[in-house]
Amino acid sequence: MRELLSVEQLKCAYQGHQVLHSVSFSIEEGEIACLLGPSGCGKTTVLRAIAGFIDPQAGEIRLGGEVISSAASVVPPERRGMGMVFQDYALFPHLTIADNIAFGLKGRSRAEKQALVTEVLALVELPDLGNRYPHELSGGQQQRVALARALAPKPRLLLMDEPFSNLDADLRRQLSAEMRRILKRQKIAAIMVTHDQQEAFTISDRLGVLSAGRVQQWGTPEELFYTPATPEVAAFVGKGTLISGVALGPDRLRCELGELEFAEPFGRDGIDNVPLKLFLRPADIQLTQDGGAPAEVLSCEFQGSHTLYKLKLQTGLELEAVESGMHRYPIGERLGVHVAPHRPIVFVER
Repeated sequence: MRELLSVEQLKCAYQGHQVLHSVSFSIEEGEIACLLGPSGCGKTTVLRAIAGFIDPQAGEIRLGGEVISSAASVVPPERRGMGMVFQDYALFPHLTIADNIAFGLKGRSRAEKQALVTEVLALVELPDLGNRYPHELSGGQQQRVALARALAPKPRLLLMDEPFSNLDADLRRQLSAEMRRILKRQKIAAIMVTHDQQEAFTISDRLGVLSAGRVQQWGTPEELFYTPATPEVAAFVGKGTLISGVALGPDRLRCELGELEFAEPFGRDGIDNVPLKLFLRPADIQLTQDGGAPAEVLSCEFQGSHTLYKLKLQTGLELEAVESGMHRYPIGERLGVHVAPHRPIVFVER
């Protein structure tokens, strides 16, 4: 695949406040990417700069090899060949669904517009709702209409700003999967902004975690989950606990849970006594009534297929563990904690 979009060393400010600091990433034709991060991290600013609504201070944005934004020149939004799906749907209440979709199809004959409207309504599985009005549709259906409107002009790139944030969790998961299926079928590249990790994992081929206006890491969902580049990335893409320790070699360390040895090395030879941080997710913890680091059960939450426990070590450190099965340890129970991470996530301090 060829590169479609390239963002290089992008810097943007708003009312004198620096929002983006040298943001760089790229996506290929037909690829779906996500910008993931907490509120205020700058992800929507990146999207608005790509759309042409914000002019950069420095850096440049290229689409298909052409510079569309830089400090020296900016291509107007309407000439970028992009579609947008907004958080609030932005449908005209006085127009029918068909007329909402046809609204952006300027310069086309009535027959062409009608054919495109019919095509995209079928694509989003709303073939018989063209004569309805937005208020007659559910939230999920309105979001499908917003997607259909964005797809009708055949954009080179689709930009989506938290498109499912107004929907309940189950519908968000369903529409995320459907959105991915539709975009892949149409071979349309897309960038979605979200703060929801599961949503990003469901829809994206690649994603980037933004923090304080910087891209902390850019890669596949699997790369960010299993090999996060920073503690901030680890914490954002997977719930867990960060524990201080010291290296005893490339595959051994000592921390509040005792001395731990891993099958896979996390460092190089000669890192003995180097400070580090170990990131443990709940699934990395095994509970036992014999051996292990002593811990007390502070709380337990039955979540159907598993129970989530909050534990407190003798050192005062609190962490979480998940256990499957019907047996539940009561609050106040004294247990042993073993560490069995599938892959060690260790950040060696330099």
